[in-house]
Amino acid sequence: MQLTREDGLVLDTDPARIDLDLVHHWLSRDAFWALGRDRETVVRSIANSVVLGVYTPGHAEQLAFARVVTDHATFGWLCDVYVDRPARGRGLGTWIAESVVELLAPYRLKRLLLSTLDAHEVYARAGFEPVRDPQKLMMIGQQ
Repeated sequence: MQLTREDGLVLDTDPARIDLDLVHHWLSRDAFWALGRDRETVVRSIANSVVLGVYTPGHAEQLAFARVVTDHATFGWLCDVYVDRPARGRGLGTWIAESVVELLAPYRLKRLLLSTLDAHEVYARAGFEPVRDPQKLMMIGQQ
């Protein structure tokens, strides 16, 4: 899937376009949830996910990244959403979330989840809402 906004920015799901070094830098050095993540883990996570990149016109520069872990049948997890600091405040996070919802709509997933510490309003614009019964959720690796 490739989408172009009115301002010329391009969202692309082609994993070959992802700048692995840049994404590793963003996640391992600036994303609080992935600090210290090694490059091999980033590469493996990208290889096993649906990935989205946001680029300047002509794919000259990557401005944002996200990935979705999904079985394309019942479940999806939107994660590792990162917008480069100078590109923040331009609606890229919301555009990514809305595009993920659109991209996965044909699969009629029962659940599409994400976790956020401080960007609830960004994801709410794309239709995400707080989990109604969080006491039903369980996990290993709580931090």
